[in-house]
Amino acid sequence: MSYKMIVLDMDDTLLTSDHTISPKTKAALLDAQERGHKVVLASGRPTYAMWDAARELELAKYGSFILSFNGASIINCATNEEIFSSTLTPETVAYLHDISVREEIAIHTYIGNEIVTDQPNPYTDIEGDLTGMPVIHVDDFKQTVTTPVVKCLMLADGDTLAPIETKLQIELEGELAVARSKPFFLEFTEAGVTKGTSLAFLSEHVGIEQSHVIACGDGNNDLTMIEWAGLGVAMGNANATVKGKADFITKSNDEDGIAHVIETFMSSVLVDQ
Repeated sequence: MSYKMIVLDMDDTLLTSDHTISPKTKAALLDAQERGHKVVLASGRPTYAMWDAARELELAKYGSFILSFNGASIINCATNEEIFSSTLTPETVAYLHDISVREEIAIHTYIGNEIVTDQPNPYTDIEGDLTGMPVIHVDDFKQTVTTPVVKCLMLADGDTLAPIETKLQIELEGELAVARSKPFFLEFTEAGVTKGTSLAFLSEHVGIEQSHVIACGDGNNDLTMIEWAGLGVAMGNANATVKGKADFITKSNDEDGIAHVIETFMSSVLVDQ
């Protein structure tokens, strides 16, 4: 099989534990693009927090893409054009806030390039550190969110969030997409919007068949794209659920697992670019 596109989750997949791209993985991705393959960064991160990696991998030069906010936005790096966008209404955000109060857990969202919360907590601070975005504490979350936002996160330790994730997936079925990107991040996007559905849209947009797509990830929010892709890859450090759904298990993010995938499945030069 000649794979033409590789899709990469960022945290704990593309990025090592110190949040960098290893030299070997970077070289493999640059070489793959030079040979005609497309690279897509697919993350729960906001778009703003993905551009540094996109620039390091020269995605604009090679016409590759960013799929951010768990699939709620797709950016053509060459043109900076947003080719897909999905949002939550302020009313939906208010509804989610009520649920977070009921469940006694924190919530945050994004306004512009800022993270907004009314409940200071260590997990929002982690998101601020990961993304480089400032955290703004407000008194009234509902009154602050007056325009559509791309997604919301509820936050607590993993043991607390695990049963809440299951509960809300049932409660909000058909209303919102619900998945954890990290044990302590429970993410909400518009119903039907996931990494998998957005990857399907992107593949059709660029004319690459499903069977020619590789998707790599480690967390529950990667499941939809891993199951959709022609080759679904779990990182060696992925959770058991992801490994159970994958077609191939590569090395960990700290062992150049992405480079291993490229070496194994993307050694060809594409002639029909």
